[in-house]
Amino acid sequence: MGEFDLIERYFKRPARQAALGVGDDCALLQPAPGTQLAISCDMLVQGRHFFADVDPFTLGHKALAVNLSDLAACGAKPLAFTLALALPRADEAWLAPFAQGLFALADAHGCELVGGDTTQGPLNICITVFGEVPVLNGRSQALLRSGARAGDDLYVSGTLGDARLALEVLRGTVSLPAPLLAAARLRLEQPTPRVALGLALRGLATAAIDVSDGLLGDLGHILQQSGVGATVNTELALALVAARADYPAAGTGSGAATRPAQWLGWALAGGDDYELLFTAPTSRRDAVAAAARTSQTAVTRIGQIDAERGLRLLDGKGQAVPNTYTSFEHFA
Repeated sequence: MGEFDLIERYFKRPARQAALGVGDDCALLQPAPGTQLAISCDMLVQGRHFFADVDPFTLGHKALAVNLSDLAACGAKPLAFTLALALPRADEAWLAPFAQGLFALADAHGCELVGGDTTQGPLNICITVFGEVPVLNGRSQALLRSGARAGDDLYVSGTLGDARLALEVLRGTVSLPAPLLAAARLRLEQPTPRVALGLALRGLATAAIDVSDGLLGDLGHILQQSGVGATVNTELALALVAARADYPAAGTGSGAATRPAQWLGWALAGGDDYELLFTAPTSRRDAVAAAARTSQTAVTRIGQIDAERGLRLLDGKGQAVPNTYTSFEHFA
């Protein structure tokens, strides 16, 4: 099977929203009047972002999910995406489920594949995604990292740390009963992009970012670009590790994984959560709760934005917690 047969069989579909999709040298997109294009690009590399034996269906899902998560953090409605795919060989048994996982998520969000590239080489998946953001009275409604203000509440969606827990099990550093591993692995390999929440937060959140490299590291980007500081309640963050409640009781043969410091580290700096971290004025708490209900996404208020620069961690009693946590960063 050659390159063009591969594209025709697994990735070419009729254009729906795009003016022109797969098959020409360029795709043609026509944004709706009064909107801006939001564009993001993410790459997944075997051995760095996923294991060689990962289920190709879940890999197809995750490859697009991490990009849709960026659109969610911007408050953008998904429109289209391109796929650049390097493959060691044209393996139909791998390509079919990969395409199925990719398109299942794409169809769920009305986001169509409009082009890309394929080549032979080490497995590498690069997706560029396009979304729409409205412009009202000449002002973009995009959520940015730079809008947080002193006194704002700090929120995070969903749960934290479970993807890192699954990674540690797969690395063999901790053990976990099969049912709990299945749930945690789902969070690692099939994250849920919070697109509906991102759309509901337009005009409400003052700043937002998706949590990909770890809560504290990604929060740092908001603080730097907004010129503010923050205080985080570590007890609330720790409570968001969903598996934590069941894990100790299930037994591991070793108490190491139940140490509070380890759980807290996974919550604060574990990465691969793909939740939304955002800020909003205290006066809009009811509106934030309504946005959470509308999008069917749980959100938790975990801290506040401060005028004083820097990041402060407090436990449930208001006592300072040393910040020894480092989020993931390539080449660091």
